[in-house]
Amino acid sequence: MNKTLEKLESLQNKIEALKKKYNIPEKSQKLAQLKTESQKENVWDNPKTAASIFEEISQIEKQLKSFEEITGQLKSLVELANEAGEDDQMLLEIEAEIDGLSQIVEELEEQAFLSGKYDNHGAILSIHAGQGGTEAMDWSSILHRMYMKYAENKKWKASVIDMIPGEEAGIKSVSIKIEGYQVYGLLKKEAGIHRLVRISPFNAQNLRQTSFAKVEVLPLIEDEKATDIDPKTIEFEAYRAGGHGGQNVNKVETAVRIKHIPTGIVVQSQSERFQVQNRKIALQMLAAKLWELEEEARLKEEMKLKGENPLASWGRQIRSYVLHPYKLVKDLRTNIESNNTDAVLAGDLEKFIQAELRL
Repeated sequence: MNKTLEKLESLQNKIEALKKKYNIPEKSQKLAQLKTESQKENVWDNPKTAASIFEEISQIEKQLKSFEEITGQLKSLVELANEAGEDDQMLLEIEAEIDGLSQIVEELEEQAFLSGKYDNHGAILSIHAGQGGTEAMDWSSILHRMYMKYAENKKWKASVIDMIPGEEAGIKSVSIKIEGYQVYGLLKKEAGIHRLVRISPFNAQNLRQTSFAKVEVLPLIEDEKATDIDPKTIEFEAYRAGGHGGQNVNKVETAVRIKHIPTGIVVQSQSERFQVQNRKIALQMLAAKLWELEEEARLKEEMKLKGENPLASWGRQIRSYVLHPYKLVKDLRTNIESNNTDAVLAGDLEKFIQAELRL
């Protein structure tokens, strides 16, 4: 009996802490504001903004409903536990209900880690082959398929916005635009160096080869932020896109390259059939990279004030994929492992990503 009440008390403390973490009163106010915006006559003038508003309304309503339900369930379980006395059968049933409620609380705890400024946004995920020639480019193409499959499993919309193929095989670099709820929040810690160890398929001597690829993840910035960039600070260039596409590909200068003069950042997009669409995507990419620079500067300043060493850069090695002489995927930060390398490379990343949320 005492053990059951202790579990309920512990669960109640977790729920109260979560309510503070989620800032439930503020969420209720935000929901009211969003509903007011959703009822405006011109809300669908910008379909993407409207869709974002309704998606956020849906997510906040789910959160508020979850807290209402778990609070009610907890109250009922406390009442039942007090009535149960020494009835072992009833206490066993209550324990089973506590386990179920604890699972829901754990899921809410996971969601609480997705509270960053752009965590609810889409993302631009880029993969760059490291040193190693064709081997590294092939590894980049494997990572490309892995993330595309993961996006498909999550029912996100993923599209390639720029790709530079390798001379013999694979990909030198690729940028993927991924749209959906909490894409950036879930994927942002995939950024870093990914290492592959395998028997080389490009070497007649069947030697073991180590390859590296760098993954970058940036938030998909709103159009309004992208258009805030001073036109005087950018150089714009249109060029003919390469590869397959619409009828105007390789005939009309639809691809776009933009250079930010103050920082030297260069971005490009060639996936769309029209120049204006590619320009819009390129500006979104530039806005995201400028935000990343600001964020890195802010974090460095915070570390100085705290008197701690700065965090490792985005380019650190984060995960190792070994296909020979044994099979193992291991995250070097969380120590999460999987021997099912085929499944991981086919997009089964959920346990790695969920562990990353707690970093």
